[in-house]
Amino acid sequence: MSKVVILAEKPSQAKAYSDAFSIKKKDKSFIELNPCSIFPNGAVITWGIGHLVELKQPKEYKPEWGTWRLSSLPILPERYEFKVASGKYEQFNAVKRLFKEADIIINGCDVDREGSNIFYSIYHMTGVRGKIIKRLWINSLEVEEVQKGFSNLHDNEKDLLLYSEAKTRQISDWLVGMNGSRLYTLLLQQKGLMDSLSIGRVQSPTTYLIYQRHLEIENFVPKPFYEIEGNFTAANGKYKGKAKIKSEKQEEVQQLLNQHNITGKDTGIIKAVSKKEMRIKSPKLHALSTLQATANKRWKYSPKKVLDTVQKLYDKKILSYPRTDTQYITENEFAYLSANLESYQDLIENRFTTASKWPSKRYVDGSKVQEHYAIVPTKKVPTRAKIQVLSTEERNIYFEVLNTTLAMFHHDYVYEETKVTTDVNGLDFETVGKTEISKGWKELFNHGSKDSSAKKDEASTQALPKLEKGEKVKSVVKMKEGMTTPPKPYTEGQLIFMMKTCGKSVENEEEMEILNEVEGLGTEATRSGIIETIKKHQYIEVRKNIVHITEKGKILCQSIEGNLLSSPSMTAKWETYLKKIGNGNGTPQAFLGSITKFLYKLIEEVPGQLNAESIQQNIDVVKKVNQNPIALCPRCKKGSISVNRSYYSCSEYANGCKQTFPGKLLSKNITEKQVKDLCTKGKTNVIKGFKPKAKEKRKFDAMLILKNDLTIGFEFPKKQFAKK
Repeated sequence: MSKVVILAEKPSQAKAYSDAFSIKKKDKSFIELNPCSIFPNGAVITWGIGHLVELKQPKEYKPEWGTWRLSSLPILPERYEFKVASGKYEQFNAVKRLFKEADIIINGCDVDREGSNIFYSIYHMTGVRGKIIKRLWINSLEVEEVQKGFSNLHDNEKDLLLYSEAKTRQISDWLVGMNGSRLYTLLLQQKGLMDSLSIGRVQSPTTYLIYQRHLEIENFVPKPFYEIEGNFTAANGKYKGKAKIKSEKQEEVQQLLNQHNITGKDTGIIKAVSKKEMRIKSPKLHALSTLQATANKRWKYSPKKVLDTVQKLYDKKILSYPRTDTQYITENEFAYLSANLESYQDLIENRFTTASKWPSKRYVDGSKVQEHYAIVPTKKVPTRAKIQVLSTEERNIYFEVLNTTLAMFHHDYVYEETKVTTDVNGLDFETVGKTEISKGWKELFNHGSKDSSAKKDEASTQALPKLEKGEKVKSVVKMKEGMTTPPKPYTEGQLIFMMKTCGKSVENEEEMEILNEVEGLGTEATRSGIIETIKKHQYIEVRKNIVHITEKGKILCQSIEGNLLSSPSMTAKWETYLKKIGNGNGTPQAFLGSITKFLYKLIEEVPGQLNAESIQQNIDVVKKVNQNPIALCPRCKKGSISVNRSYYSCSEYANGCKQTFPGKLLSKNITEKQVKDLCTKGKTNVIKGFKPKAKEKRKFDAMLILKNDLTIGFEFPKKQFAKK
């Protein structure tokens, strides 16, 4: 009898799989299934906790690599070795035991390259060999889809290629991070930077793109421009128009006015009135990036919050797989969406007349669906009661996806565009007006406030009175002065498209569709994590959804300027080659060989590149900010506590005072105010969300206190333990 073991990526995924079958036994590390038609002898589901296995640290290869020295670079292990991640031995050993007992092992991790990496890194670490390995490949956790997936398992040929791609990516990021971070940190510390820099193959060029936008704004010089505007009064009302001239030279515009003998108050004549019916089709279905951009614009959600929220809705089996980069579905998904149309409409309480139930290539194209299809609702239509228990974020995201999907079946948005040409002494003025005929799919998106693009669209058009060709109008014509404006800073949501298109401007859907084929920074699954990483390293700050480069970020960008770490296009080419490995058209050896050459080039060239005066100026700014005293030192009563890299220390440290405070404690950043409160009051306010290292313990709230020995302790609010 064959024993089947299924590895899920995480416990919630394992539970979703087990919900599709009859459960025989539950254990803290596995779920055993009863025999059924799919598994005649039953099966066992176990799980990772994300990555159970990780690359070893440099010091675990060679002790001398444990100390940061320029002479140790480059760090290039002859063979890359892995270890069980800290705190995950118990689950790893449970998986190892089950793998040894298995005849068939099924990879049920997420269906992307990281899912393949998680499975095979665990499998190889167990030392198990010679097992039959199959791959579960599904886009939904609904019972029917799970059962169908296990009935139609894939072989592991594609899976092994994705693992090779992901492992190569993991090693290359390790190499660039370990070598680059040490190189730049040590060289800049020689110049007085009291901080460390984190260098990354993707995070560094991403930060550089943000820095470039900062420079565009900072160096922008406003310039005046001149236009000619006409205010017209017709028999049935007033309207405005503009002449086709926009010039930086005031005299050029004035010459045109003089040429047509325009005094300012002249009689004009309506030269032409044309009307055209315009139709706008509903937006494309959501990929992860478009959903992240939409949610950021509408609710200011960060890309990570959107990904986490869609993942929760996927785990609840009401949305399809989140980490997708396509906006298309196949005819299979279209069929069930069409069949459930009335149920979906009941959920949004809007029974609209369906325009068509035939699949349109705009949305349904199997040739453009590779691993995953667009994010759409699953067959499982939640009840209103289930919707009510969702969080606000989950409801917002679910209905955004649902309405975008339903819009595919709705009518076009229809409006009439009116173009008017008004002649004043031979000078033509153009006017565009818009009259809404049918809201169509737009009725599904009646949000409380219009977004900026809608407001801009309305500003460029106007409601027009009834106008007739040949009609005479009174005109007030004048020259109008305007000023050019700088580019706007990125919002957090715009960073996703900035990365996807390597910083190319994306102003409308048509441009975006063209640029979707361009390889960008990172992947659909990793971009939000990269943004979180550069926030964590304090290279950028997000204030009121606007992204700002920090002084530390400026130092990084000025330091990498001119080499490949600042080149988004080069990093995009690297990502393109990684995909070739996943397709079987590239080799890990070739890619890692190019990374090795790159590291040698960095070590050779960077010392000379860091002599720029602007780098030293920014280091001096950071030093000055970090040396600002927070409070009198409670230990020596002489020095002052200030920021020192990633922690707080006394200015008398060199003279023997060893008082320090951590910059981070149990996953919470400790702020300057909290350190000041500790020094002056002996206690902070309640800090929410401390996260213990022990996995079975929940987050807790506490006040930090300064104990008699001047170390930090916890004091718990009474209400936290009032009820059991």
